[in-house]
This record gives sequence, C-alpha cells and structure tokens, in this order.
Amino acid sequence: MAARVAITGMGAISAAGNGAQALWRAARDGSPCISHLDEARFPRARIKHAALIREDITQLLGDAATKLDRFAQLALLAAREAVEQADAEARLAGMKTAVIVGSGLGGAETINRLTDAHSAGEVRVDPLTVPKVMASAAASAIATRYGVHGPVFCISSACASGAQATGIAMQMIRSGVVDRAIAGGAEALITPAVLRGWEVMRVLTPDRNRPFSADRNGMMLGEGAGIVVLESAAHAEAQGKRPIAWLSGYGTACDAGDLLKPDAQWAAEAMKRALSDAALKPAAVGYVNAHGTGTVLNDVAEAAALGDTFGDHLDGLPVSSTKPVHGHTIAAAGAIELIITVNALREQFVPPTINWTAEDPRCRMDVVANTGRPHGFSAAMSNSFAFGGINTSLLVEMAAE
Repeated sequence: MAARVAITGMGAISAAGNGAQALWRAARDGSPCISHLDEARFPRARIKHAALIREDITQLLGDAATKLDRFAQLALLAAREAVEQADAEARLAGMKTAVIVGSGLGGAETINRLTDAHSAGEVRVDPLTVPKVMASAAASAIATRYGVHGPVFCISSACASGAQATGIAMQMIRSGVVDRAIAGGAEALITPAVLRGWEVMRVLTPDRNRPFSADRNGMMLGEGAGIVVLESAAHAEAQGKRPIAWLSGYGTACDAGDLLKPDAQWAAEAMKRALSDAALKPAAVGYVNAHGTGTVLNDVAEAAALGDTFGDHLDGLPVSSTKPVHGHTIAAAGAIELIITVNALREQFVPPTINWTAEDPRCRMDVVANTGRPHGFSAAMSNSFAFGGINTSLLVEMAAE
C-alpha cells in the first residue's frame, strides 16, 4: 500500500461565504447559495442565476489583491485559511514544498476588461494584464506569499483540475520530491462572454440544479477556490500535527473519445484506480461525493460507473452531489468538494442532494435526497469528471482522534 498523506489544513471561499466551515454548513444543511445575475452587467444573458461570491475580496485580501485577477485572489484567500489551520507558515519556505493549483480559464475577469477596453478603443490598459491572465498566476501568488521555492505549477484539466492538482501533490509527497504541498483549485469565470459560451452549449439550467433527478435540466455555474495543505505522515508527526484526515487514494483515467459525452467505463476506471491506490475494497467506502452536475448525460454515466465500481455495495451507499448548493466551480470543484467530503467524514454526516424531485431509473441509488443525515463511515470518495473525458477520483480516510 502506498503511504497515506496527511491533510493538515483546509481553506475555501465560495458562494456560501469566506471559509471552509461556511461551505460545509451550507452543504450539510442543503442551503443553496444562488444569486440573481446583475442585469446591468449581463443584459443579454438567457441564464439569470449563478453561485456568486458576495464578499468584498479586496477588503478581505488587502493590497495583495491589486496585482491579481479574481481567480488568483480567491486562491490566495483559501490558501491563507488552509495554512493558518495547518499552522504551517513557518515551515513552507524552501525547496521541500510544492504549490499546485488548478484553473480552467485563468484570468477571465482580466480578459473581459481587456476586451471591453479594446472594443471601446481605449489605448491604456492594465500593464499587469498578461501576468493576471496566466492560469499559473494563482500558484505563483501563493508561492510568493509563503516563500516556496519547490515545484510550483498549474493543472488545467477543466472540471478535474482541482482534484488532479491534489492527487499529483499527494504523489509528489509520496515520492519524496517534497515533504508538503499546498494544492487545490480556483475559478472565477462568470463574465458576460464566458457565460454566453456556456449558454450556447445548452448545459446550464434556467431554474434549479437538481442532479440525478428525473427532471434535471443542466448545471449551475459557480465561482470559488478550495485549497488543502498536505504533508507526509512522517513530517506531520515530527511537527506534532494531527491530520484532519488521510488522503489515501488517487485515480485518473481518460475516455479518449467524445469531447463532451462521458464514457462510464473510464469514470469507473478512475474510481477503481483510486481504490487500488488506497488498497481499499469497494465495500470500505461509506460515502461518495459525486461529480453530479445535473446534466442528463453526466448523471447517467456517473451512475453507471458507480454501479460498475461498487456493484451490490451501491445499494446501501450514500451518493450525493452538493453542486446545487455552491454551484459548479469548474477547476475549483474537485478541491471544494474534497473539503466537503472530509468534513462529512469528520462529522459522520452525509450532505444531501437538494432539489431532487423524482427518481430516474437510470440513476437508481441512494442520492440522500433533499435532507442530509448521520451516517457512520471511515472512508469516502470524491469524484471530478471533465469535458475531454478526464476522470478523477480521490479517497480520504478517517484520522484517529
């Protein structure tokens, strides 16, 4: 069995508010954090809602905000919380720390301002436009803040980015390249142009996101960041740090087929690889935080993949999607949902799939419909699947008190 890696800190900012606990409370209670889009900014939008962050990020972050696009600001805020919880700031500097942060589109807000200025014929533009746009800007900002000289890079694999960044960070710790890592994902892409791109794909819901429900009609976009601090078991013990949970398995596999239509075979392969990596049997898993976007194709494929992976064990296995609460945060989704999964494990409580109305025979499983509940379990899985057929699963296990 490969070595488990300790999760010693978690940080998040989302539509639920600033902080990992705000995110968990909303997910646990099934409290949706969906806002009406500003019609002055989105005058031609067909989709009228998204999971937007309402906090004043500049006020929360201070002077550091001025040199960063919104997605990197969110990543830095989430990293600050994770590092504080891990009490890790004094040991991050140097070559033995990695920073790996996923982003799908990078500086979408900066691109939006640039194109607006160009269309208006403005000559003066922000001289920091290019470094703000870079997808790696979030990782670089975190590295700069904490003096990290080890491996620093971005993973850009759409909706699997945050999960892959975390899994790769775990592998680097296991291999001995680094002792610790700051990993996760960040996204802030809800701009008029980007929203239009999503609209024409016809994958967004015009009303409510309801994964696995027979009447589901699309996903709800969101923005946010999730960051975890990972440390080798030996290093955490030497520092006197008790793990919040163990990150014990990572699996990834690619459909290598249709760009948009998911293939259940390879989603199942990612889950099976994560189980193998953690040396766990399917029956050891007590909860799955599903990718569960609420599109017709995704949910059917994921349900089939879960059946392939867990077999008869799926009958009693709680599987829920928390995306109706915090939105689909694209590159941040894997990290945000990992944080929810860890808190579910710690509190022995499975969060609900809200807005569910009726069973789809193709998604016949315990989706924890509308109301969460106490549930005893010692291991949990978090799934993240992306356009391009990129499938990723993470496994976490309970840490002893």
